Amino acid sequence: MHHPIAKLIIGGHERSQGSAGTLNVLDPATATPLHELPRASQTEALEAAELAALGQQEWAALSAYERCTILRRAAAAMREDCERGALAITREQGKPLEQARTEWLASADLLDWHAEEGRRLYGREVPSRSSNLRLRVLTRPIGPVAALTAWNFPAWGAMQKIGAALAAGCAVVVKPAEISPTPAWLIARALLDAGVSPQAISVLWGEPSAIAETLIAAPQIRAVTLTGSAGVGRQIAAAAGKELKKVVMELGGHGPVVVARDADLPRLITEATRWKFRNAGQVCVSPTRFIIEEPLYEAFVEGFAAAAAQLRIGPGDDPQSQMGPLTTERQLHHIEALVADAAARGARVCCGGERLPRPGFFHAPTVLADVPLQARAMNEEPFGPLALVTRAENLKQALAEANRLPVGLGAYLFANHPAAIAEATTKLQCGMLAINHFALSLPEMPFGGVRDSGFGSEGGNEGIRAFTSPQAISEYIPDYPA
Repeated sequence: MHHPIAKLIIGGHERSQGSAGTLNVLDPATATPLHELPRASQTEALEAAELAALGQQEWAALSAYERCTILRRAAAAMREDCERGALAITREQGKPLEQARTEWLASADLLDWHAEEGRRLYGREVPSRSSNLRLRVLTRPIGPVAALTAWNFPAWGAMQKIGAALAAGCAVVVKPAEISPTPAWLIARALLDAGVSPQAISVLWGEPSAIAETLIAAPQIRAVTLTGSAGVGRQIAAAAGKELKKVVMELGGHGPVVVARDADLPRLITEATRWKFRNAGQVCVSPTRFIIEEPLYEAFVEGFAAAAAQLRIGPGDDPQSQMGPLTTERQLHHIEALVADAAARGARVCCGGERLPRPGFFHAPTVLADVPLQARAMNEEPFGPLALVTRAENLKQALAEANRLPVGLGAYLFANHPAAIAEATTKLQCGMLAINHFALSLPEMPFGGVRDSGFGSEGGNEGIRAFTSPQAISEYIPDYPA
């Protein structure tokens, strides 16, 4: 299938040239150039912000019903264009095509969800202290939104922001990651073709810091939403705070999996193998630190390592592949360094442990047991096909380890006893908790973290509310003349 060559979109219009020259996008399965794209910078960011202010007026003037109809039309078009969208994800980001299809279709579901939620942005009437006062609270769009998205889920991550902002009545300027920009461009094309006000959407990539800084400082932009690392999050939050702009941030995690002694071990091993190595572990909520109560520890390590070693690794467009390459050479070197550090500190390499001798950024699925807490991998988010297994004497100790790090995005619990489930639900410090399974990303549910994992949520009712402001209206009503 033909791979589309993405163009910058500034105020609804495509451009095949950017002020910062060109950008080479690599195929992670071969480490060779995939295509050359235009590269934007401050010039395009300023223009996109100015046009977003005009698009904001036009888009917000439509009724919620009209906006919903347009967004749902775009979601339907995305489903029809699934193969092209999925192939764009796989070619640039690396995940197996089946996972890419799931991501693309889930992104269409997310757009549908937000479209419908936009029709339900209810205000309210507040009982008054006086018969002469009518008190109402209306829900207004916050204004143009700058959306800074990540490379690991280039369609879903972009749609979490685009769908919510547009459904709330906001214009949006999207800066997808330079590594995998085409899926966000395809989404914008579907939205424009469906009838979104042209100036209400821009998509630009190029010089990341120049574009982000320019958008945050632009007076037209009223909110900033980011998916990224905690380090980048601090920089963006500081810049947005200086400009007094609202921020929604989904930052890193270090997914703890607490396994009680009564857990269903065969099911846990099957599910853990599937979800840990999904997208080669490049998932913000990837299960990473498996904290196992002593009675199940050795059986889990043995079964998990054996299952992980059986996974078929290859290019994402090979139907046989269950795990593709890492997306960048930088991630590959990061994982290699973490494995070497843990092994040097005494961790057991139960399977994998090395990059694969082939072109591209492939690393074997890796399970490390008896990993000391001092190992770098136990304190830094690996973001790769690396599972860390440690033992706990009891549930209390396991929960303490799960909460040890300053991050709190997704966490997992495998247990059957109601008391264990109740205790973990109360004590785990996380924005999202999955019990006896690993699925956390659903359009209907808020997606976000606590502590250093960010603030605000995407998805659910919370996702769209992030891009609204309440407007309090107090109306004096004089007595009607007798």
